[in-house]
Amino acid sequence: MTRLAEIRACLEGAIPAVLATCGADGVPNVAYISQVFHVDERHVALSFQFFNKTRQNILANPRATALLLDPYTAAFWRLHIRYLRTESSGPVFESMKAQLAGIASHSGMAGVFRLLGSDIYEVEKVEGVAGDPLPAPPTPAGRLAALRSLSERLARCASLDEALNSVLAVMSDAMGMRHAMVLMLDEPAQRLYTVASAGYAVSGVGSEIRIGQGVIGVAARERTPVRISHMTNAALYSQAMRTSFERDIPDIEPVTEIPYPGLAEPHCQLAVPIQSAGRLLGVVFVESPQEMQFSYEDEDALVIVAGHLGAAIDLLQAGAESAEEPVAPPQPAPSRGEVLLLRRYPANASVFLDEQYLIKGVAGAILWKLARDHVQQGRTEFSNRELRLDPSLGLPDISDNLEARLLLLQRRLQEHGPHLRIEKTGRGRFRLVVNRPLKLQEA
Repeated sequence: MTRLAEIRACLEGAIPAVLATCGADGVPNVAYISQVFHVDERHVALSFQFFNKTRQNILANPRATALLLDPYTAAFWRLHIRYLRTESSGPVFESMKAQLAGIASHSGMAGVFRLLGSDIYEVEKVEGVAGDPLPAPPTPAGRLAALRSLSERLARCASLDEALNSVLAVMSDAMGMRHAMVLMLDEPAQRLYTVASAGYAVSGVGSEIRIGQGVIGVAARERTPVRISHMTNAALYSQAMRTSFERDIPDIEPVTEIPYPGLAEPHCQLAVPIQSAGRLLGVVFVESPQEMQFSYEDEDALVIVAGHLGAAIDLLQAGAESAEEPVAPPQPAPSRGEVLLLRRYPANASVFLDEQYLIKGVAGAILWKLARDHVQQGRTEFSNRELRLDPSLGLPDISDNLEARLLLLQRRLQEHGPHLRIEKTGRGRFRLVVNRPLKLQEA
């Protein structure tokens, strides 16, 4: 018996399916349907867009037949399916909504294709239709080798910085995912912030996306992969929406957003949530200027990548806490040259370095604490543990992602020159390096 997994290429939305239903009066109806979506090995979802004859028939008689065409071999397959329910929210609905937006934009039907619900069907039988199909294309090689390489590299990583670099390197070099980024969750603010990227003209470290916005935000909110295979310039999902300062707060200087590193015209996008122990940690995101670049097999591989990364993040954080050593006593460090001005806006802890926006939120609060302790006490050595115990920083009690926030701060400082930077000195310990006299100013 043919398994649904064997014909997943037919469920990519490249070619519309034909759906046959029958009304309560016994009269059949045949219609094209935009999308047959793979849910699991025993279920598919069909797009519910109009209350038409097909919809009326299904509500009266739940059994139907869907005719699918393999876009690579031109083989026909027939699905015998039974309607179970309609979902108008949740992971399946949001994934279908994103893919449908891509199909609609690709076909010039962006104003017509609107998903009202995901009709869930049980697959009772997968049946091949007699014909003379083309040979199946060769299976892309190297995915298992790439995943093995990633697993081995992550096992050797001793810091989040190394782990992120390993993930991006394997994705780019071994998996052909040239444009990629990793974003971490700021749960209290309900945003995701970029901590690493590859393949872009600007790093975009620190750029933010709200939960629920774009492919990345929807993947995070629904905790499900979201993949679009076609160009989506006319769709909401065409690019991730970046956020900036809340402009209704009066004491925030109006500069400012960290440039989002995404492609100007993406034609294919895939976002996968990073999770560990049931908690959302962030999102891995890839995109391409070519249509149909990422298949369901790429999606499966990226889910494995995200799973390994999520486990590594938790293990690295636990290891850093257990290995922390006492911080060395304060030793004032000499600094010469022109004064370096650090200005803070309390409304959202945004920090400016010599009139240039640097960082905000928890990472901004961390930098301000380090700089204040340095100016007032001459301190240069700090530990992760003391930051976690400082209530003024606003770290959440669970899943504070402190290592990711420190890495974000470290990389933002690197982009602003050598005069102020953070250096890792051991597990759970780091140093604030100040090469010019530091002046603090509250806005």
